[in-house]
Amino acid sequence: MKRPLRYAAWALLMAALAFFSYLMIRLSLPYTALREDVSFLRSKQGVYYLGYWRISFYTHVFTSTLVLLAGFTQFNRYILRDHPKLHRTVGYVYILTVCLVTGPAALVMGFYANGGFPARTSFVLLASLWITFTALAWWFAVRKRFELHGAFLYRSYALTLSALTLRSYTFLLQWLQVDVHPRDIYIVTAWLSWVPNLLVAEWLIQYRGVKRMLHRSR
Repeated sequence: MKRPLRYAAWALLMAALAFFSYLMIRLSLPYTALREDVSFLRSKQGVYYLGYWRISFYTHVFTSTLVLLAGFTQFNRYILRDHPKLHRTVGYVYILTVCLVTGPAALVMGFYANGGFPARTSFVLLASLWITFTALAWWFAVRKRFELHGAFLYRSYALTLSALTLRSYTFLLQWLQVDVHPRDIYIVTAWLSWVPNLLVAEWLIQYRGVKRMLHRSR
């Protein structure tokens, strides 16, 4: 890709991330009221009384945008090349938040997901892989095995983006007015939210090459 096209693609990607982050913030704001009758929580009356579920839900909601933005900076070549300390600092924020805060909260929520066993399996697997890939990204960074570090960060961030793809598929299906039972839609979007993301990440790792990205960043 020629440089002007590369810059244009990067700018478009940044604009898309900013837009979806804005939407996530807007979706999160009503939950600051800490009321049980707000939006998605209306469908969780059977578990809202559980203190650990409520803590997990609000923790996940209020930290998701931070994780999304912190993770995105890890792929910025300018930061990688000219500001390695900033890269490491934001990277630690991303890793610690996913592994110790947002990821465990998502795991707890996964066990109580709508859609029954198929959807719960998807969300529990998603949260488990998210924490695992992020921890491995840290492990290989500490050992200066940067190609493996980059590969697992790709995988981790692909799963981070499931927060956006889930909402995108849900919005699209509602807009198309698909005549499908809500439970079936929830099961389908539960898997679509992250499996294609991970496949794209694997394609980037295998065919674009993490090493190439690292060399260009120096």
